[in-house]
Amino acid sequence: MQVGNARYLTAGDLPETIPVFPISGVLLLPGGQLPLNVFEPRYLALFDAALSGNRLIGMIQPAMSEPQTNILPERPALSQVGCIGRITSFTETGDGRYVISLSGICRFRLLEEVAGSKHYRTFHIAPFMTDLTSSEDEGQVDRVGLLAAFRAYLEANKLEADWESVERASNVTLVNSLSMMSPFGPAEKQALLEAPDLKTRAETLIAITEIVLARTFGDADSMLQ
Repeated sequence: MQVGNARYLTAGDLPETIPVFPISGVLLLPGGQLPLNVFEPRYLALFDAALSGNRLIGMIQPAMSEPQTNILPERPALSQVGCIGRITSFTETGDGRYVISLSGICRFRLLEEVAGSKHYRTFHIAPFMTDLTSSEDEGQVDRVGLLAAFRAYLEANKLEADWESVERASNVTLVNSLSMMSPFGPAEKQALLEAPDLKTRAETLIAITEIVLARTFGDADSMLQ
């Protein structure tokens, strides 16, 4: 995978440890672009370190339900799966913030935490190597069903989209972009991240959208026809 000026093809191209940036409800997927506004001192320190090194950080969510044994509020439990992102652009705002663009590389599973970090947390990780090498079978995606769910959601919420761009997008771009842009909660975002393949992610996105429509507006089936 080519990301910015770097190529990631094998396990040797990825670090064994990575600093993590935990944000609830934020999703980064391989190949996706995520804008970030960074202002907390500890995370400014994280990005300073990444910019002076390999430019890689791990986007991850706090755990959906935190164990009662956790007695360190500054080190909450984290979800077990996140996504490695490369800093492909950044801007200093002049008022102490960074505006960052992260490009997704591959998902990872958390292993043990690295001791000794004072400002931010670093973990040993196990990358999902298939994210670098596998070519998604776009033909398995129910594009018609996905677009119907997307259209129904927009119409229900009185929103509009650039349909010309949507129609031109590949299934990979469409599924991953809609997953990242979707206004769903942390649990739904984590389910989309952990979907084993593109087909399953598309099916999950359709199912979540149908559930949200049904809960909010009643008869989702009539809206999807």
